Formats: sequence, C-alpha cells, structure tokens
Amino acid sequence: MTSVEKVNEEFRAIARAAVETAKAAGAQEVAARVSKVREVGVQWRDGAIEQVTESTTRGLSLSLYVDGRFASVSTSDLRSDAIPPFIADAVAMTRTLAPDPLRVLPDPALYADRPAMDLQFADPKYFDLTPARRRRLAQEIEQAARSVKGADRILSVTTSVGDSRSETFRVTSNGFEGERIDTSYGLSASVTVQDDDGRRPEEGDSKSGRFAEDAADPVGVGESSTQRALSRLGSTKAASKVMTMVIDNRTGGRLVGALLGPLAASALQQRRSFLEGRAGQQVGSPLLGITDDPLIVKGFGSRHFDGEGISAKALSLFENGVLANYYVDTYYGKKISMAPTTGTTSNLSWRLGAKSEAELIADARDGVFVTGFLGGNSNGTTGDYSLGIQGFMIRNGAIAEPVAEMNISGNQLELWKRLVAVGNDPYLYSTARTPTLVFEGVSFAGV
Repeated sequence: MTSVEKVNEEFRAIARAAVETAKAAGAQEVAARVSKVREVGVQWRDGAIEQVTESTTRGLSLSLYVDGRFASVSTSDLRSDAIPPFIADAVAMTRTLAPDPLRVLPDPALYADRPAMDLQFADPKYFDLTPARRRRLAQEIEQAARSVKGADRILSVTTSVGDSRSETFRVTSNGFEGERIDTSYGLSASVTVQDDDGRRPEEGDSKSGRFAEDAADPVGVGESSTQRALSRLGSTKAASKVMTMVIDNRTGGRLVGALLGPLAASALQQRRSFLEGRAGQQVGSPLLGITDDPLIVKGFGSRHFDGEGISAKALSLFENGVLANYYVDTYYGKKISMAPTTGTTSNLSWRLGAKSEAELIADARDGVFVTGFLGGNSNGTTGDYSLGIQGFMIRNGAIAEPVAEMNISGNQLELWKRLVAVGNDPYLYSTARTPTLVFEGVSFAGV
C-alpha cells in the first residue's frame, strides 16, 4: 500500500447527495464537506498513566448560497433519513438572513491545474500503532527525562503521546471534488525542576510528524526536556538595554505569526492591518524572503487545494524584504477588489542563510538568545508589539546565564528591517518552519 489512500466511498455518496438535495430545496450554489476524525492520546505523569483519551467524530458541513444569502451549517447525524430534513430546514433558515451578494463559490477556473504529486499526508501503517506501544513510548520519554545528569532536581515529569487520522471529502455544485486522508503523530514532555530560590522552572520539548517514524524519538524528547528545564535554573533579569536578539528556530513562529496575520484580506478590508497598502514596498530587511509553499512533502501545512478548493501553488510573500502578496480568499477579495490567491497559510519556505545557530550566536558576540515568548501582544493594526521573553545572555559569542521576566517592545515594521542574519536550520515541526533569526538594535526591558 502506498501513502495515497482513498476516502470511504460512503462519504463521497453523502457529500454528493447533500449537494443535490440542497439544490432541489432551492439553493443556487452549495459546497458540502464530509469528514471523519480519530484522535488518540496518552498522558503519563510521574510513573503512571494520568489520562487516556480516544474519540472519533463524523460530520457533514454545508455552505449554502440561497437567493443572495449565505449560511454555513453542520450536523453529526449522517443517517440517510436525517440529512434531507436537516438540509431543508437549513435552506429555509438561510432565506431569513440578510442578503450578502458577495458570498459566492470560487470561480471554477481556480480549481484547474491541481497538483497531483504524492505529498505523503497519510501513514499507511497508522492502524498498526497499539495501545501498548503508546504506553511504552510515554514511559520511555519519562525514563529518558530522569536519566539526565542533574535529574535529582526534577519535581515532576509529564509526557504525552498522541496521534490522529482524518478523512475528508469535499464537493461543490460548480464542479469541484477533492479528498484527502491525513495522519499525525506527536511526542512531548514537560519537566518541572526545583531552583535554589524556591522557583520551579518548567520546560519541555516535542517531536511530531505525519508518519510514525518521523516522531519516533522518545529518548531525545525526554533528555532534551530535562536539559532545557535545568538550563533555566538561576534565571535573572538583565539590565534594560538595546541589544542584538538571536531567536531560536523553534521559537520564531510566534513572531512570524504576528507578521503574517495582517496579510489576510479580512484584515485589509476591516482596516486592521499595518501592511495595508504596502504591496511592492520595502517592509523588511533585504534578507527577508518568505514563500508560502503548500507542496512540501510531509509538510504539516501541505495540500493539493485550500479550504475553498482553490488549487495549491506557491505564493511569494516577501522578496528581499519587499511585500509581494496577500492572503486573499474569494469573499474578502471581492470586498476589496483583489483577485483570490488563497485565504489560508500552508507551509513557510524561507530564503535560508549559510550559518548554523551556533555560528550566528558566535557572530552576535553580545546580546540575548531568545528561547521562548511569554505573554504579551502584537497589534495587527499598528504593528506595535510588547512581548515577554526568556532565554540566555550572549557574551563574547557564547551562551551565558539564563534570563527571564524581560520584555521586548517596538514596531513590526521597524523590527523586520533590523533583520541582519537568517540561519540554515528551519524548524521542521511546524508550518512556520522558522530558521534562527538575528535582529540588531532591539529594545529589551529588564531591571
């Protein structure tokens, strides 16, 4: 069996029949989506199972376009005699809503040229994973966490093992049909340790993947979690100062999310974007190069089509610091007279540098290595941000004492122009795939 599996034929029949039923009830356009999701999780704490969960949900979702009005409805009752009256009631309800003539299905031309490559969404061996194996993995993570030098300071270890499988079929009244099966696996640990001053630093690590083999590292997750927790011992506030900031690759996604959110057409239309009207302008350093790439094999955001059915293709977002494109869906695209691109992010592909994290820290000489953002906010309308951070001081090109309870503040437009280096190390366990990032002249508030 290959990783390309076919959706249950029953789902196809339900979705197609739902479209025809809605049209017969008076809907001019319809999109139907049938899905099934199975999720399993084991949580292990200090030598014993704390929680085991398993759930399977099925559902039918409909987008109804009736006499210039729009409604989105769903049901978990997929019995053949329950769906027709549900649809009839939903169409009748839609007729009572205020007109919204810009709500339409995408132009069918946007369904064309759908990529056919195997993106390896689904592990064909998913059902080989047994409850006993999940339990052993959870135990192995804790055993590894408690095997690290300094583990006598551990107060508690919590580990988690989880996996899921989803099956989806979507069809529209104007010619789209698409399906996919996804699997995912995850291992994680959280370790709490005792500091000399009574504080209890907590840190952790995780691994995830679409295939079981990509997340099969219980020893690495456990050991790393304890090492990260122990590294927080003795954390202090540093003096307030403008310094170089090096951001760990697994942490940068928080900052990048604040940059991408204002690219949404909904934010533009509602005047909630500091990037409104800046297409074609320099908004970041020439080192800022990001493409939204939905065609990365095993990528967590990979897809052949987006949530509207628009065929997937790469979308350049920033080229040498110049804003190239926005995320534009059909509805908000009509509101602001912009052609649709796609309404949601997939995977980020960065223009990478040539140096590793260690080399970039050495080059920075002095500054702060940020390993976590704690609270704070970034205003999507103005670009102003204030974020709590934790990490380590960098002294003479090497990691020094841990720091915490500090803040960085400024404006996103200014920050991204201060990007002076990009690492060669994208973090592969998220859709952001962020490499190590280095910014100069960042304002830190401490003591």
